[in-house]
Amino acid sequence: MLNVGKIEEGFVLDHIKAGKSLQIYHHLGLDKLDCTVAIIKNARSNKLGKKDILKVECDIDTLDLSILAFIDHNITVNVIKDGEIVDKKELTLPKEIKNIIYCKNPRCITSIEQELPHIFVLADPDKEIYRCKYCEEKMSPLN
Repeated sequence: MLNVGKIEEGFVLDHIKAGKSLQIYHHLGLDKLDCTVAIIKNARSNKLGKKDILKVECDIDTLDLSILAFIDHNITVNVIKDGEIVDKKELTLPKEIKNIIYCKNPRCITSIEQELPHIFVLADPDKEIYRCKYCEEKMSPLN
């Protein structure tokens, strides 16, 4: 049995699809922060069979929920203060995302104007489809 100690202040990302924790680690920029991070891969889960868990000891405000919701809005976000869960955040697909994914259409203006932000708008919430704000190129979340 693996035992990872509790954290005093930070957050625990639970119910991550197995194998996706490193992708989330990089997209959230946790590799650039000076904080303690525990990555648990392929933990047993009654709900998912296998899951990943991220435990991060840092200020909760460093977490960009829109990036996390885009990657997988089914992840459970537990906010930890004084070693106890004080809040659970619900994730919903963001209406707009900026500079998380990049337009692959070679005719898109973002290919020519490199300083333009890559903005995608939620076009179909049921199918989780995003479209480029400039050229309408279709993209799906990073599943």
